[in-house]
Amino acid sequence: MVAMEFTLAGWGTYRPRQVLTSTELDARHGQASGWTQAEFGIATRRIAAADETSSMMAATAAADAIAAAGWDPHAIDVIIGGCGVMEQPIPSTAALVQHRLGLGKSGIAAFDVNQTCLSFLVALDMAAMGIALGRWRRVLVFSADIASAGLDPANPKTRSIFGDGAAAVALEAAPSSGRGVRGLHFATHGAGHALAQLRAGGTRLRVEDGYDALLAGSRFEMDAFGIFKAAARCLPATIAAALEQAQLTRDDLDVVICHQASAPGVEHVRRLFAPRMDRVIDIFADHGNQIAASIPTALAHALDSGRIVPGMNVLLLGTAAGISAGAMVLRT
Repeated sequence: MVAMEFTLAGWGTYRPRQVLTSTELDARHGQASGWTQAEFGIATRRIAAADETSSMMAATAAADAIAAAGWDPHAIDVIIGGCGVMEQPIPSTAALVQHRLGLGKSGIAAFDVNQTCLSFLVALDMAAMGIALGRWRRVLVFSADIASAGLDPANPKTRSIFGDGAAAVALEAAPSSGRGVRGLHFATHGAGHALAQLRAGGTRLRVEDGYDALLAGSRFEMDAFGIFKAAARCLPATIAAALEQAQLTRDDLDVVICHQASAPGVEHVRRLFAPRMDRVIDIFADHGNQIAASIPTALAHALDSGRIVPGMNVLLLGTAAGISAGAMVLRT
């Protein structure tokens, strides 16, 4: 594999102002107090207000990442957005973020990539490849998602486990440092495409299909058990392939950052890394599933809390609609 060497020069997160507790959801769904937390393993999640758009949240997180890196924003070579769901179909969320950062007339390249919950990993891969090829030296990568915009308020399962938020990282080329991507693997099994879907927002559903059809298609649909089974089948081989490329074993990993898909999902990943399950970062109980923002938010949490320090082997891991799986080994 071509050496993809960089440092995490800075990072930032954004959490919406409103805290929605599981106790509040208990009341909305006509359940006894404590039911939602006991059923889904989540106590609180954040919900974006109307002014907290995807680009607003992403730009705030990105500004913090840029400041932490000590960069002049105009010295950024490219801005890559990795949102699970874009703010709007056209233009890219990256273009909106560029403008909010005061760089709207800079000419800095800005574009989006998408693989739903794995969008951050794909964006990180794209950034690492550009750095390795010498195209870019400083790359800003962000993810922002507002899951609450597409949830059916009458469905306790999906309404309970998702949260909103954003995170960003500033990557700087570090030739011959031994830091950056050591191994990675992505896989997609399109036979599972119907297990999780949002049918509206593209060209599939149109105005002439009528309001009811557009409204129904705007609600996120998920076969939770089907997704869990498919993810469980995909993950072991995906992890093994990334570790083989990195020439490491599971025992060599210091920290595992997994997509915070659900409480059972995180617990499944913990069991995969037994007996040292404490290596797996778990923030699900007070963040929920933040779609693509999930992995970078957990990464930032691990960095801020000192769980990740220079010289560690870190595995970024997740699954997504498609159904897809991805794993990336970083040397910090």
